[in-house]
Amino acid sequence: MATESAQPAFKPSRNLEHLKPSATIAVSLEAQRRKAAGEDVIDLSAGEPDFDTPRIPAEAGIKAIQQGMTHYPANPGILELRAAAARHLSLLSGGRSVNADHIVVSTGAKQCLFNACFALFGPGDRVLIPSPAWVSYPHMVHFARATPVLVPGDVEWSLKVGVEDLEKASDQRAAGLILCSPVNPTGAVYTRAELKAILEWARQRELWVITDEVYRRIHYGSGPAPSALDQPDELLDRVVIVTGVSKTYAMTGWRIGFTVAPLPVAKAMAAIQSHVTSGASHPAQWAAATALSDERVEADVTRMVEAFRHRRDFVVSYFRERLPGVEFVEPLGAFYFFFRVDGFFSEKLSGATDYCGRLLAEQGVALVPGEAFGDHRWVRLSYAASEKDLEQAVARIAEFARSLETVGGK
Repeated sequence: MATESAQPAFKPSRNLEHLKPSATIAVSLEAQRRKAAGEDVIDLSAGEPDFDTPRIPAEAGIKAIQQGMTHYPANPGILELRAAAARHLSLLSGGRSVNADHIVVSTGAKQCLFNACFALFGPGDRVLIPSPAWVSYPHMVHFARATPVLVPGDVEWSLKVGVEDLEKASDQRAAGLILCSPVNPTGAVYTRAELKAILEWARQRELWVITDEVYRRIHYGSGPAPSALDQPDELLDRVVIVTGVSKTYAMTGWRIGFTVAPLPVAKAMAAIQSHVTSGASHPAQWAAATALSDERVEADVTRMVEAFRHRRDFVVSYFRERLPGVEFVEPLGAFYFFFRVDGFFSEKLSGATDYCGRLLAEQGVALVPGEAFGDHRWVRLSYAASEKDLEQAVARIAEFARSLETVGGK
């Protein structure tokens, strides 16, 4: 085998010209490295529940393995899971009809999003993405050889966007929109009326809309968060809905997501993944089908959402009482707290990346800098952590704030 110095020079293909490693994963890895080195680190960067998968779906996955469900699964997903997903989504949206033939099961919601981008967008297309936005949306659009267009949200409106914002960012090349609600990284939630207005605008402009609803059940209002599925049929002709079991059921490692899309789009996405990954893990699909269909699992979902709500309330109250000059988005869903740090900027602290780097080095708290989401003035804290860790972490954040030359929130 050739030595490292004798290896031919690696020149990345044009497919990778916009590629950057995931900032959220990078922060988590650095926190793990420091922990392994013996440092006292509290990691609040994770984008996953800290709970174990509920017992009933976990046992269903084990049983599937024991019964030999370990072969190639059907693509676009086993019928049992697609039927369970259709029934589940129908119940969440007041009994509206959801056709299992329009559902494609993939290896996590991330692959669902990737498949949708590849099926809908291509060279020359521009895709609107409300900002701040999850780190992977722009990369997926770039992989499809399209151009992501970040549309800044209104700070007075929980950093959400409206039709006027989207219209200003549009032109003749605009082909689509990726919308997330509840929003990662802010925890903001679009109301039913706001979603309707955006979908009506997109329909008039003949844009495709991908709605990422993976956090829909983690909602601190009444019932699940508003969904595109709550809208009239005529507004869904050009809409792909992405969801899964990862966040609601603490099943991130099982890697099961699914989409609801117009039939031609669903078939195209299934064809794409048939050449990339084939079907998602067979036993994991059985576990997901059980999570969606066994009514006993709802007690676990309620318990986890209430725990997130309690943690959310604690973090919000702490910041209001101990850090009153720090602006933040009050989260109405998901498990993220997005707060502003540009009031601490100085010659020695030029952005959120610097802020997070020093916070980790000096106080042992890992957060994700806002640059990852398109805005260097903010940072993301995940309260998917134990109450003990949260209490210690926010106290350390307050101590760090006192150590800086504070000029107040801007």
